[in-house]
Amino acid sequence: MRIEFPHSTRADFHWRQPQLRVGSGSGNDLVLGTGQAAANHLLIHLDKRGWVLDVLPEANRIYVNARPVRERAILRPGDMLSMGDCRMLLCADEAPGERALPGMPEQERCTVALRAVAGPLSGQVLPLADRLELGPQGRAALDLPQGETATLTIFWRDGQLRMESGQPVDARYAARVNGIVLQQTVLLPGDQIGIGMHRFLIDAPGLEPEPEIVLPPEPVEPLPEDTAGPRGEVWWLIATAAVLALGIALLLLLHS
Repeated sequence: MRIEFPHSTRADFHWRQPQLRVGSGSGNDLVLGTGQAAANHLLIHLDKRGWVLDVLPEANRIYVNARPVRERAILRPGDMLSMGDCRMLLCADEAPGERALPGMPEQERCTVALRAVAGPLSGQVLPLADRLELGPQGRAALDLPQGETATLTIFWRDGQLRMESGQPVDARYAARVNGIVLQQTVLLPGDQIGIGMHRFLIDAPGLEPEPEIVLPPEPVEPLPEDTAGPRGEVWWLIATAAVLALGIALLLLLHS
C-alpha cells in the first residue's frame, strides 16, 4: 500500500504489513497531527475481501470518497480518505502497466460497464459496447471545480479493454487508475478510475479468470482386515485357529 497526501508537502507513506494503525498517538504506524486525528483513529487491515477500514471508538467521522463512514468500509486502491483537513489517497503498489493482462479474441468481447461509485454520477451504470466516451461530447459530462471539464474514453483494442483521458489544465484533476496518474492504460475488472471527485469501477466479469476447480480426492477402498474389526480381535482369531490346528494334529498323532 502507498498513501499520498494531496495538496500537502508530506512525503508518500509506504506500508507492506497486514494492518495499519492511524492516529495522532506516537504508537501508531502512521502518525498524524493532533488537529487531524484522535490518538487512535482508524485501523486498516487486509483480509480475503481486500483492505478493510475500521473506525476506532474515539475517532470522529471519517469520509471515504466524500461519504461518511461510522464503523467499517471496504477500501479500494484509488479511494480518498478524509479526516479533518487531512486527505489520504490510497494507491496500488503495482502500476497497471506492470500487470499480467489477459488477451481476448476480437469476437469474444465480454460485457463491460462503468459503475459510478462517487461524484455527481454516483449510482449510474454506463454500459460499454465498443466504445464509451465521457466528457463535453460524450454520454455524460465530467464536471470539475473552477468550470473545468474532463474527458474519458473506454474502448476495445486488440482484444484488450483500454482507457484514454484528456490532459486537464489543472494537474490536480488528472485521471488516476487505482490511485496512479495515467493518461492511457489497459484496464482489468475491479480497477477504479478517479478524476477529481468522480470515481468509476470497471465491471467486466468475462475478463476475470475462471475459478480453479478442485476435485475432491477419490475415496480409498478399505482393506479386508480394516473391516474385520479391531486389530486385537483379528489376532485373537488367528491365535485360536492355530491352537485348534495344533490340537487336531496331536489327536491324529495319538490315534496313529
